[in-house]
Amino acid sequence: MNERYSRQMLFQPIGPSGQQKLSNSRVVIVGMGALGTVLANHMVRAGIGYVRIIDRDYVEWSNLQRQMLYEESDAQGMVPKAEAAAARLRLINREITIDAHVADLNSWNAEELLGGTDLILDGSDNFGVRFLINDVAVKHNIPWIYGGAVSTRGVSQTIIPGKTPCLRCLFGDASGQTNTDTCDTIGVLGPIIHVIASRQSIEALKWLTGNESAMDLRLWQTDLWTNQAGSIDTSTAKNADCLTCARHQFDFLEQSVSGNWTQSLCGRNSVQVNPPLSSNIDLEQFEQIWKALGETERNPFLLRLHLPEHITLVLFKDGRLLVQGTSDLLRARSLYSRYVGN
Repeated sequence: MNERYSRQMLFQPIGPSGQQKLSNSRVVIVGMGALGTVLANHMVRAGIGYVRIIDRDYVEWSNLQRQMLYEESDAQGMVPKAEAAAARLRLINREITIDAHVADLNSWNAEELLGGTDLILDGSDNFGVRFLINDVAVKHNIPWIYGGAVSTRGVSQTIIPGKTPCLRCLFGDASGQTNTDTCDTIGVLGPIIHVIASRQSIEALKWLTGNESAMDLRLWQTDLWTNQAGSIDTSTAKNADCLTCARHQFDFLEQSVSGNWTQSLCGRNSVQVNPPLSSNIDLEQFEQIWKALGETERNPFLLRLHLPEHITLVLFKDGRLLVQGTSDLLRARSLYSRYVGN
């Protein structure tokens, strides 16, 4: 091992053998927002041999306050987060493989994008995605580490299929998640992001280096503003009749993909319309058509059109469309059909 990891290998529980295990490991990070960028930074600097990153969105100015891998030029250029993050990460460590995917994690691509890895790290911002991760993790016996942060509060939990409760054991059905607190509704301060992602990262390093006995399998939570922290023993929460980990009923993974998949993005007054099959959109061709309809902006990854009534359309190369300025699903579908097609 080279000088790069010398201080890490001096830590006895890791040492040269643990570092070799990290080099041979494959990790996937879902979401390259605040948590995801910190997670990726730690994984890449620690020498994880293969890091896959997945994100559907692009960098905006409001991200720069807490999403540590991005710069003003990324926001100005509307660079997809996965691409911008990958570029920074390759500058940090050229010895490892960074596999970037500008994609929406959904029921028809989740197994392909999450499979073939040793560990899944949660950097997402909604429970729908987390329950989908949970389905894939349980089905394919892949450990994953849940994390969430908003305001100055945060929570993390390591989930090991067959040993710990799964997410559905802990939280029941995703439809029961009615808490509307998000970064877009009540804000978030940067330090809580680093605390939660760092806890996820240290647990990841323990698992990947074979130090499972040192892992904290409790649900850990903290509020930095009120100086409170604590953990809950969740071992008794493992449900012997859980639909996911006991019955192997993967409802979120087996959702129908017929028709357009439409999702309101919580707190953002935006709707994502995702066609049932991935496309290969010619953005330049669409720009020529859209120029007559309003102001357009294009980069190699996406095309944006500003329409009247404060509506903005963002079209990605894979056919996904973000409709910004409405939370009306029917209106979003109508705009997709009108400006993109069926």
